[in-house]
Amino acid sequence: MNLHQFRFVQEAVRRDLNLTETAKALHTSQPGVSKAILELEEELGIDLFARHGKRLKRVTEPGLRALESIEIIMREVTNLRRIGQEYSKQDAGTLSIATTHTQARYFLPGPIAELRQRYPKVQVVLHQSVPEQVARLLRDDAADIGIATESLAEHEGIVSLPCYDWQHVMVVPAAHALAAVERPTLEQIAGQTLVLYHPTVAGRTRIDAAFARARLAPQVALEAIDSDIIKTYVRLGLGVGIVTELAMRDEPPDSGLVARPLGHLFGSNVTRVAFKRGAYLRHFVHAFTELLSPRLTPALVARAMSGQGSDYGI
Repeated sequence: MNLHQFRFVQEAVRRDLNLTETAKALHTSQPGVSKAILELEEELGIDLFARHGKRLKRVTEPGLRALESIEIIMREVTNLRRIGQEYSKQDAGTLSIATTHTQARYFLPGPIAELRQRYPKVQVVLHQSVPEQVARLLRDDAADIGIATESLAEHEGIVSLPCYDWQHVMVVPAAHALAAVERPTLEQIAGQTLVLYHPTVAGRTRIDAAFARARLAPQVALEAIDSDIIKTYVRLGLGVGIVTELAMRDEPPDSGLVARPLGHLFGSNVTRVAFKRGAYLRHFVHAFTELLSPRLTPALVARAMSGQGSDYGI
């Protein structure tokens, strides 16, 4: 047995047993993937997959047990590579960050700039996506660290820690009637056409839940994953926007937009920092984590990664 066989099995499961997609992802041929899996099954003396003809239909019970071992082996291979990079290159390497557009645009520029000052040989790679994809990139070892508001606390195999809390704000043109309202009500907002985040990002679920509890059904004109897009369409008069307060923090006074806090309506949201459980974190990953929040010390992260304790609230 060899690592190629393990990788083929692991990727086949990730690709819902579609060997054509598995071969594409691994830049090889479908017959080569099938042969490698069959050879591994022969050596182990078990069927990892139940088949219908040549198609894989499901993972067998012994296959599930084997997959657990394969996951551990491949994780430790990744850790070995990271340890080698840590000690052979010292302060050089690549920091891969999976995050949402809002975090990349408004929260991360300062910490990334400071990290580059401390570690000029470290290259930073940003993967901007929705929270579900952030979690997938962590599980697939395509990212060292994940940062998002939604979902990261709910995925098996991922350790997440609270980083900072924030609230939504209403954004309207300065001439809009609600610009003069310091504390808008849910009914006032629901009476407007809205420009909102996509349901998968930036605490949108809290907004929907608040309207649902009040039995209000506002009209949504546009959904987006980018705060700047929401603000652009608000300026054009498409509707009342709701964005994270970070998106308005550095808004120039002459931008023509007015923001009003909405924490009293939608509560607070928590942005979380996440790692793959069991992953080896290089020293500049720890340094970057502390730049995100000084409370996220290497000792605290290590306790969370080892499963010690459960209350890491802000």
